[in-house]
Amino acid sequence: MTNTVPRAASNKASAHSALNNVRNNWRNFGIIAHIDAGKTTLSERILFKTGEIHRTGEVHEGNATMDTMALEKERGITIGAAATRCVWNGHEFTLIDTPGHIDFAIEVERSLRVLDGAITVLSGVAGVQPQTETVWHQAEKHGVPMIIFVNKMDQTGADFARVTEQVRKQLGARPVPLAIPVGAADEFGGVIDVLQQRLLQWDAKGNMTVLALPAELLAQAQAAYAYAASVAAEASDVLTDAYLANDSLTHAEILQGLRTLTLARKATPMLAGSAYKNAGIEPLLDAVIAWLPAPDDRAAPVATLNGESVTVATGDTDPLAALVFKVTHDEHGSLAFVRIYGGSLHEGETIWNASLDSAVRIGRLYVVHADERTSTTQSGAGSIIAIANLKDALTGQTLSGKSQPWTLETIHAGEPVVALAVEPGAGTDRARMLAALDKFRREDPSLRLENNVETGETILWGMGELHLDVVLERARREAAVDIRVGAPHVAYKETMGLATVEAEGKLDKQNGGKGMYARVVVRLDLLEEGDFAFANVVKGGVIPTAFFPAVEKGVQQAMQQGPLGQKVTGVKVTLLDGDFHAVDSNEMAFIIAAKEAVLAGLRKAKPVLLEPVMKVTVDAPVINTGDVIGDLQKRSGRVLGITESTGRVEVVADVPLTRLFGHTNDLRSLSQGRAFASAIYARHAACDVNEASFV
Repeated sequence: MTNTVPRAASNKASAHSALNNVRNNWRNFGIIAHIDAGKTTLSERILFKTGEIHRTGEVHEGNATMDTMALEKERGITIGAAATRCVWNGHEFTLIDTPGHIDFAIEVERSLRVLDGAITVLSGVAGVQPQTETVWHQAEKHGVPMIIFVNKMDQTGADFARVTEQVRKQLGARPVPLAIPVGAADEFGGVIDVLQQRLLQWDAKGNMTVLALPAELLAQAQAAYAYAASVAAEASDVLTDAYLANDSLTHAEILQGLRTLTLARKATPMLAGSAYKNAGIEPLLDAVIAWLPAPDDRAAPVATLNGESVTVATGDTDPLAALVFKVTHDEHGSLAFVRIYGGSLHEGETIWNASLDSAVRIGRLYVVHADERTSTTQSGAGSIIAIANLKDALTGQTLSGKSQPWTLETIHAGEPVVALAVEPGAGTDRARMLAALDKFRREDPSLRLENNVETGETILWGMGELHLDVVLERARREAAVDIRVGAPHVAYKETMGLATVEAEGKLDKQNGGKGMYARVVVRLDLLEEGDFAFANVVKGGVIPTAFFPAVEKGVQQAMQQGPLGQKVTGVKVTLLDGDFHAVDSNEMAFIIAAKEAVLAGLRKAKPVLLEPVMKVTVDAPVINTGDVIGDLQKRSGRVLGITESTGRVEVVADVPLTRLFGHTNDLRSLSQGRAFASAIYARHAACDVNEASFV
């Protein structure tokens, strides 16, 4: 969804619009996975099979349709989520291909926030990997129904049965195999279509042939059908009765039952193939239609209107409710990507940005296909559309009508954990550098730009080394600014070293006229879960209720920077007692007194510095096992597990983020480029304050 250029109207655009009024025939879905599972290759094959493109590009050749950014083509990774539309068997698809690298998790988060369903891609060799679990749980959080595609069945070490068991144990899902691979690696010979009891094979050009099942596959196919029927029977009393009466279900009954269970996230259809070899794509597209939801299959979203929760009506003629989930900038201006939940958008109309409480005019509307766009005059409920140059648009804003300015839940970005001090390089002034970085901050909610008042440095915060590296490289290329960077730093936090303490904060200021007076007594308790909580048990009017918000505000201010200079986490603050003066007490006095009470309590509680710890997974040749473990231990890593399979080893360890800088380059050197690693934020843990490196 970046660097978009105009696209001429086409027959395909006409096909899209012809389906525009049949929402049951829509599918808004994404492709999610661990890095290198084959998401973008699968997206490319979907576009090819649906006739949207006539020649497939390859990630390793830098010409994949959905990787539109120059850096994506050069590095062979997806950086920004990319959207496209295509048509399959009378159904219109809006497809979003998302990144697999944890540094770009915001792209997955905001895509899943607006999508109705998802395909989770697993490598048949690597199976369920750390980032698989992350994106799976992201989808679960948003209630997104999923199907699974086990990719790379043509590669050595692929094992469908092992991956199925991993899905059951590691993801806590209930997989229902419906396209079972025949053989693996060099002996991969197509898939068993379980529900239609047939064999599907593909030639070197990706053409599919339908064959009768050979005798040696009948027992496996029939057992898989029986299992699918037994699961589908649980969807309703009617299907249960039919199953008990006939000891099975018909093809149509299984389709119906599995759809009900998939939409309720109680079962997960599972298919297999090889995207690179164009094998297994047609059954997967049929599965999208059969088991992923149409917009009307999802529960209507809840919005806030006048402080109350209301359910959004989701018809085309209902009041407008739309969410901006991504904003990009290029030489043509900005492009805001929007999911319309209710109502419709029309080119040239004026609507309301409820998040900013201001009117905005809709300029051009576009249907987006990767880096190309097709103009459209309107778009209705359930659709995903792009608006050109929408004034002051930011991720998470709600578009509505002025008469009903409700707001949808915004999109939450993860808290950045790595920072770089940046300064303008040769030929670049500070204003140009800040303007370039601010553009990327507006595009990416997981970036943070701030000024260190003590050192005068400009600090750029992000989700990891790769994230910041990409942002700075894009600034150099797209904005022609030179930026110099300092050593990386991480996001420390602090918490209490004692379980509970009490403290007092008092302001008693007299200087001739009206004074300022407030007294606040608080108890601080260490929280087992959560960042912060506030409670008030004051009774008897010792503090007027009008000052309670001021006390809470002062408490929150104290939590932003504790005695060690870091954000405070894991603390519950309870207001116990206090005092006021009928004349001299005011809101500011109670803010100051409450802040001082909390800071005094934190100092008394022997504060502990916390540093981010990452769960690191290294995949390497077995011969490099000792070197990999030694390198992790050198970085203060704690090895959690070692798994060996088909000549390779997977080492999982907890490693402090401060010790991970340079890990990728060192790993590449010790394995001659044959090992790779992923790192996911695990938690903050205690560290030595004397060894910390603060921004």
